[in-house]
Amino acid sequence: MTNPAPPAHPLHGTFEYEPAARWEDAFLSGNGHHGTLTFGDPYDDRVIVTHHSLVRPNGAEHARPPELAAELPALQDKLLAGEWEAAESFTDHRPLQWVQPFHPAFQIRLTQAPSNDPRRYRSYRRSVDFTTGETRAACADITSRLFVSRADDVIVHQITGLDLDISLDHRLPGAPADLAVGQSSARTPDGALLTLHARYPDNDSDRAYTGVTLVVTTGGRTELIQSGVRVTGADSVLLLTRVRRHTGDLDITAEHRALDGNLPHSYDDLLDRHLPLHRPAYERVTLDLQADPGERALPGSELLERPRSTALLERLFAAGRYHLLSSSGLNPPRLPGLWTGDWNTAWAGAFTHDANLNLQTASAACAALPEVTDALAALIHRQIDDWRENARAVFGARGAVAPAHSDGESGLTYHFSREYPLHLWTAGADWLLKPLVDHDETQGTRDPRTAAALAEVAHFYEDFLTRTDPDDCDNPDARLVIVPSYSPENRPTGASWGALNAAMDLSAARHALRTAATYHPNNPDAPTDPDAPANRWRALADRLPPHRINADGALAEWAWPGLDDTYDHRHLSHLYGVWPLDEINPYDTPRLAAAAHRALELRGAENDSAHGHLHHALIAARLRDGHRVAHALGAVLDGDFFHASLMSAHYPRRDVYNADAAHTLPAVLIEALVQSTPDRLVLLPALPSALPTGELRGVRTRFGAELDLSWGPEGARAVLKPHRTHRIELRTSSDGDGDGEAQPLDLVAGEDHVITLETW
Repeated sequence: MTNPAPPAHPLHGTFEYEPAARWEDAFLSGNGHHGTLTFGDPYDDRVIVTHHSLVRPNGAEHARPPELAAELPALQDKLLAGEWEAAESFTDHRPLQWVQPFHPAFQIRLTQAPSNDPRRYRSYRRSVDFTTGETRAACADITSRLFVSRADDVIVHQITGLDLDISLDHRLPGAPADLAVGQSSARTPDGALLTLHARYPDNDSDRAYTGVTLVVTTGGRTELIQSGVRVTGADSVLLLTRVRRHTGDLDITAEHRALDGNLPHSYDDLLDRHLPLHRPAYERVTLDLQADPGERALPGSELLERPRSTALLERLFAAGRYHLLSSSGLNPPRLPGLWTGDWNTAWAGAFTHDANLNLQTASAACAALPEVTDALAALIHRQIDDWRENARAVFGARGAVAPAHSDGESGLTYHFSREYPLHLWTAGADWLLKPLVDHDETQGTRDPRTAAALAEVAHFYEDFLTRTDPDDCDNPDARLVIVPSYSPENRPTGASWGALNAAMDLSAARHALRTAATYHPNNPDAPTDPDAPANRWRALADRLPPHRINADGALAEWAWPGLDDTYDHRHLSHLYGVWPLDEINPYDTPRLAAAAHRALELRGAENDSAHGHLHHALIAARLRDGHRVAHALGAVLDGDFFHASLMSAHYPRRDVYNADAAHTLPAVLIEALVQSTPDRLVLLPALPSALPTGELRGVRTRFGAELDLSWGPEGARAVLKPHRTHRIELRTSSDGDGDGEAQPLDLVAGEDHVITLETW
């Protein structure tokens, strides 16, 4: 086999010299609605088609939150009296109900008569171009190229140089044996129309999905066959594919007209419509680590065998942004992003809100991907009524409480059990809304929808935060107690999961109340009115207790006497105040930052999940610990977490397809290089020593400036391009432990500001 030259843009794509043998290694495309996994075998190709809306009914479509509000006061009394197991009976005793599981639609099969010609894979290469979203495969005179259009919401696939049998095949791993599938094919003036209609089994509704592929040929002959259509002698074949989730019958004629009459039947014309929406988004931020050109020229699978390669970090950074962008549209990314080749997706392929989705979207604001923030906002705003129902049913409160898991359809809380009492978790809404707030800060605006959602969360806390320490019950200004309180997904030593004053709950409540007050200005005629919502919310936040430092000198996971820490756990919920919040940092709260750092040192990795390692890295970066950032990154890079597709796994040795590592890694690298708040810029806070030289371009800051940063042995240089006039403070790595003086910077909108550092 003769290997061709590598791609023209080694920083912005990846490639392989063999077709994918496993769906996990298939190259990915997507537009945030449709997704594809392309194997790239020109003689027996498979393109697995997915869609964000495809979730299989499993009973969860009828599930409701538990009606527990009447029992809440009694539970609170018991927990305040030290009955640490009391929350285990705060349930309606239902069995664990998973959300509706995400699944693939079908695969497009493109086959040719078998051949034993050893030359047929001569000069073979498959690749994916991150700048265009195209996957390509080529050998000899055969080419295949595919993208998923952001402009027209259609999968566009062109093949040249082959006679083909084309079919839609639902038979993927884990597909239900009793899935009711109907298929049809029909001739059209330019080729044929293939249809696959699937109705879910054991389902008392008429929920179904339908896939439609329009086959357009240039020249040649089209013949309907039992499995689909046979094309012979064509100069090229263009496939246009869509999937629709629906109830009742779908108007196939209308779908055909949409594909046949409303879209150009030209790959290049369709690509020209797509590129203005995809390419600028991908290219807004780039990372160049001055990697070795020889390593940059390696296929991804070989580069993954060099876990200490800076070329690998460059490619994973680029791939992470590409996959994050490609999986965000109708929804933000699921646990597997937008892709799966198996109906048995781990953890139902859900949106998991107590770490995973939050980590995956961590770079949305700083890495200039408002498309991701918009997708997250769409999910939140579609479900806000369900969040209100959660607050009412479980807590008897107004306002909104987010669930820990969602399938994209329901935002109701029904996934919980004794070991995972997720219905007790109240911090989720703040964590989900944090990227929306970050986005507003980068833009210098306040989205009224975000303001409304924050107000709902504040209303919840007004009704929920009513209990105080029994030893201080006569004091009208007594500290409040968050009870019940849950720290995902951990529990205190010797106690049950439902507890009091989890550090995450304290931080989230404070942040939500104060942020809601910021978004809800006081009546200008009565700025000090204590009954004004913003003033009520600030006063409530001020009554929350401080964090506790335990006997080990670590920030305690529960700020309540007798609730001792359990250190060996994959989640780092208690350090929520460090990341993603700015509540605890080395500059304003050095004592708490030191305690948080001690807590990080004591934390174990438990089951070595990728999200645990990278969550650890994000917190370490905020605490200016570059060695710990490097160690956490190394655990992932050394652990064989990445497939040849550069999509990741949940566990080491590529166990369980999962997007956490792939989508979170860009955020880790950015946080190690640049951090910002509305009033502060920190340059090179936690740069790993293995990255001595590089350039990061296009990062967005929360004080409304774009930033380009370069660094090397001679020093560092940052160029700020502010969009608004503002005074900030500058911190650099030369501050050491954070005790150095802050340097004020006066930024003027439209005027570049250059910062030079001789040492860093």
